[in-house]
Amino acid sequence: MHEMSIAESIVEIAEEAARREGAFRVRTVFAEIGELAGVEIEALRFCWEAVTREGPAAGAGLDITRIPGQAWCLHCSETIALCSSFAPCPRCGGDQLAITGGTEMRVREIEVE
Repeated sequence: MHEMSIAESIVEIAEEAARREGAFRVRTVFAEIGELAGVEIEALRFCWEAVTREGPAAGAGLDITRIPGQAWCLHCSETIALCSSFAPCPRCGGDQLAITGGTEMRVREIEVE
Protein backbone atom coordinates (compact mmCIF):
# COMPACT_ATOMS: atom_id res chain seq x y z
CA MET A 1 0.00 0.00 0.00
CA HIS A 2 1.87 3.06 -1.22
CA GLU A 3 -0.61 5.33 0.58
CA MET A 4 1.33 4.62 3.81
CA SER A 5 4.57 5.95 2.32
CA ILE A 6 2.69 8.96 0.94
CA ALA A 7 1.22 9.68 4.40
CA GLU A 8 4.66 9.31 6.00
CA SER A 9 6.20 11.68 3.45
CA ILE A 10 3.51 14.29 4.05
CA VAL A 11 4.11 14.08 7.80
CA GLU A 12 7.87 14.51 7.28
CA ILE A 13 7.27 17.59 5.12
CA ALA A 14 4.86 19.07 7.68
CA GLU A 15 7.04 18.39 10.70
CA GLU A 16 10.11 19.83 8.98
CA ALA A 17 8.15 22.97 8.08
CA ALA A 18 6.97 23.26 11.70
CA ARG A 19 10.55 22.97 12.98
CA ARG A 20 11.76 25.62 10.51
CA GLU A 21 9.04 28.00 11.72
CA GLY A 22 9.69 27.29 15.41
CA ALA A 23 6.23 25.79 15.84
CA PHE A 24 5.41 23.05 18.32
CA ARG A 25 2.53 21.35 16.58
CA VAL A 26 1.14 20.66 13.13
CA ARG A 27 -2.60 21.36 13.15
CA THR A 28 -3.68 20.77 9.54
CA VAL A 29 -2.03 19.84 6.28
CA PHE A 30 -3.72 20.97 3.08
CA ALA A 31 -2.82 18.71 0.16
CA GLU A 32 -3.72 18.56 -3.51
CA ILE A 33 -3.93 15.13 -5.11
CA GLY A 34 -4.77 14.54 -8.74
CA GLU A 35 -7.53 12.18 -9.82
CA LEU A 36 -4.98 10.35 -11.98
CA ALA A 37 -2.25 10.12 -9.32
CA GLY A 38 -3.22 6.56 -8.40
CA VAL A 39 -3.96 7.40 -4.76
CA GLU A 40 -6.90 5.86 -2.93
CA ILE A 41 -8.07 8.75 -0.77
CA GLU A 42 -9.79 6.63 1.89
CA ALA A 43 -6.67 4.46 2.23
CA LEU A 44 -4.56 7.62 2.56
CA ARG A 45 -6.86 8.94 5.29
CA PHE A 46 -6.60 5.61 7.14
CA CYS A 47 -2.80 5.71 6.89
CA TRP A 48 -2.79 9.36 7.97
CA GLU A 49 -4.52 8.40 11.21
CA ALA A 50 -1.81 5.80 11.85
CA VAL A 51 1.17 8.07 11.19
CA THR A 52 -0.14 11.05 13.16
CA ARG A 53 -0.59 9.33 16.50
CA GLU A 54 2.50 10.91 18.07
CA GLY A 55 5.07 13.61 17.53
CA PRO A 56 4.49 17.18 16.35
CA ALA A 57 1.80 16.03 13.91
CA ALA A 58 -0.19 14.07 16.51
CA GLY A 59 -3.88 14.53 15.79
CA ALA A 60 -3.24 16.77 12.76
CA GLY A 61 -5.96 17.06 10.18
CA LEU A 62 -5.53 16.27 6.52
CA ASP A 63 -7.55 18.40 4.09
CA ILE A 64 -7.41 17.00 0.55
CA THR A 65 -8.42 18.83 -2.60
CA ARG A 66 -8.82 16.59 -5.65
CA ILE A 67 -7.37 17.94 -8.89
CA PRO A 68 -9.39 16.75 -11.90
CA GLY A 69 -7.76 14.67 -14.59
CA GLN A 70 -7.20 16.45 -17.87
CA ALA A 71 -5.76 15.44 -21.23
CA TRP A 72 -5.22 16.68 -24.78
CA CYS A 73 -6.80 14.42 -27.40
CA LEU A 74 -4.57 14.05 -30.45
CA HIS A 75 -7.54 12.90 -32.57
CA CYS A 76 -9.98 15.76 -32.00
CA SER A 77 -7.45 18.37 -30.77
CA GLU A 78 -9.48 19.15 -27.66
CA THR A 79 -8.68 19.43 -23.96
CA ILE A 80 -10.88 16.93 -22.14
CA ALA A 81 -11.72 15.93 -18.58
CA LEU A 82 -10.38 12.48 -17.80
CA CYS A 83 -11.34 10.22 -14.88
CA SER A 84 -8.93 7.38 -15.70
CA SER A 85 -5.54 7.23 -17.38
CA PHE A 86 -6.83 4.44 -19.62
CA ALA A 87 -10.17 5.98 -20.63
CA PRO A 88 -10.78 6.97 -24.25
CA CYS A 89 -11.63 10.51 -25.25
CA PRO A 90 -15.24 11.17 -24.21
CA ARG A 91 -15.76 13.36 -27.30
CA CYS A 92 -14.40 11.25 -30.15
CA GLY A 93 -13.50 7.90 -28.58
CA GLY A 94 -9.84 8.35 -29.55
CA ASP A 95 -7.17 6.61 -27.52
CA GLN A 96 -4.21 8.89 -28.17
CA LEU A 97 -4.31 11.19 -25.18
CA ALA A 98 -1.58 13.30 -23.64
CA ILE A 99 -2.30 13.72 -19.94
CA THR A 100 -1.90 17.37 -18.96
CA GLY A 101 -3.26 17.45 -15.41
CA GLY A 102 -4.46 15.39 -12.50
CA THR A 103 -1.28 13.44 -11.75
CA GLU A 104 0.12 15.85 -9.21
CA MET A 105 0.51 15.42 -5.46
CA ARG A 106 1.59 18.39 -3.40
CA VAL A 107 1.38 19.90 0.05
CA ARG A 108 -0.23 23.29 -0.56
CA GLU A 109 -0.32 24.67 2.98
CA ILE A 110 0.57 23.65 6.53
CA GLU A 111 -1.16 25.12 9.55
CA VAL A 112 1.03 25.07 12.67
CA GLU A 113 0.95 26.46 16.19
